[in-house]
Amino acid sequence: MVFSSLLFLFRFLPIVFLIYYLVPFRLKNTVLFLASLFFYTWGEPKFFPIMLVSIGINYIAGLLMERYDQKPAARKVCFGLAFAVTLGFLLFFKYTNFFLSNINALFGASLPLLPASTFHLPLGISFYTFQILAYTIDVYRRKISVEHNLIDFGAFVALFPQLIAGPIVLYPDISRELKSRKITLAQVDEGVGLFIMGLASKILLADTVGALWSEVQTLGFANVSTPLAWLGVLAYSFQLYFDFSGYSLMAIGLGRMLGFYFPQNFNYPYISKSVTEFWRRWHITLSSWFREYVYIPLGGNRVKKSRHFLNLFAVWFLTGFWHGANWNFIFWGLYFFVLLMIEKSFLLKRLEKSRILSHVYLIFLVMISWAIFAVSDLSMLGELFSRMFSLKAFSAAGAADWLYYLRDYAGILVLCVVASTPFFKRLADSKLGRNRLLRTVFLSGLLLASVAFMVDSTYSPFMYFNF
Repeated sequence: MVFSSLLFLFRFLPIVFLIYYLVPFRLKNTVLFLASLFFYTWGEPKFFPIMLVSIGINYIAGLLMERYDQKPAARKVCFGLAFAVTLGFLLFFKYTNFFLSNINALFGASLPLLPASTFHLPLGISFYTFQILAYTIDVYRRKISVEHNLIDFGAFVALFPQLIAGPIVLYPDISRELKSRKITLAQVDEGVGLFIMGLASKILLADTVGALWSEVQTLGFANVSTPLAWLGVLAYSFQLYFDFSGYSLMAIGLGRMLGFYFPQNFNYPYISKSVTEFWRRWHITLSSWFREYVYIPLGGNRVKKSRHFLNLFAVWFLTGFWHGANWNFIFWGLYFFVLLMIEKSFLLKRLEKSRILSHVYLIFLVMISWAIFAVSDLSMLGELFSRMFSLKAFSAAGAADWLYYLRDYAGILVLCVVASTPFFKRLADSKLGRNRLLRTVFLSGLLLASVAFMVDSTYSPFMYFNF
């Protein structure tokens, strides 16, 4: 079940919210927990026990670490077991075939791979694993109090708005609201607005502009001109952004309607003027997680320069590998590591001198990164890059193919450019945007248009479900 489906919008959501608003507060977390388990089970029934085991083991580990507070060895064993089992699930399902296939390729072995039909990646495991691990690590560090209520802990892990693709919500973010929260009409109204904006980002922008990237893939990278290759990558860049930021916005809106304040996950990353700034604005909760639970424990920047280099290398290697069990994701992470090291060394101060050139620099490098990210087959990735950087392909007969596609997609591309800036936010915050009637008409129009597209389109899951 996905947010951008008629089943979710017109069946699951109304029923769950009706029950949630009617029951007394002491039962609200129970309703949330059960509804979230149903939401997850609908999409991944055979992997449902894995989530329950992860919840149960980490809940018990927290209680035991509190019980053995004065016994460091016992606490360490409890933490280690919970950490190993929880991370083990992620490693097994996401990376086993990657390691087996690379062993076979390197050593000429013939180790059998796990059948993809049975052992595919469980939905959301990359996200909820990080949430659970953060809780267990923080309990072990004595940074947070142990959650004694199993229902509240289960609701924290399995909250359906952010369960599948984030934002990554840490226990301290919502611990107070799990115990006591108020739900006002103003909150619900704000949440509905955020949800509709996120839905429109996914349906009207991401899915529409993504069709251009799909057409370029169908043509084959060897058969497109240089301009069309860049146009396709630009389309993918917008598709990925509006798909993922749209999901995050919908999750934040649903959370607001339920009385929770989830952290911001995107802050107009494409207006950045450096790679450093870009990663302060893109997938903010993931960057924060790696900084808190990998970079700082390794020593951060309070170490020798060589060790600092290794710390950053580890973070970006893991960031790339977290996104997928393919070499292109590792190369993507290391690509950003190299760029960030260059900026930290000397380039960042120079970029600050020119707003226009620094922005062009950022967009150019980010588009290259999304090309690496988008194509898992390295031979096909090589074809794509040969087209993107080939003067011969630029001037070949048929190089005007991009004009044909630009004619069809110019409108949506311009709209994506505008929507990736704070223009609409500033408009919403203006006197005109605060007019209640205009706001209602605008949001209603977006919702109707989104639903119309959903009725007329095929199944289109969020892209980050794959990661």
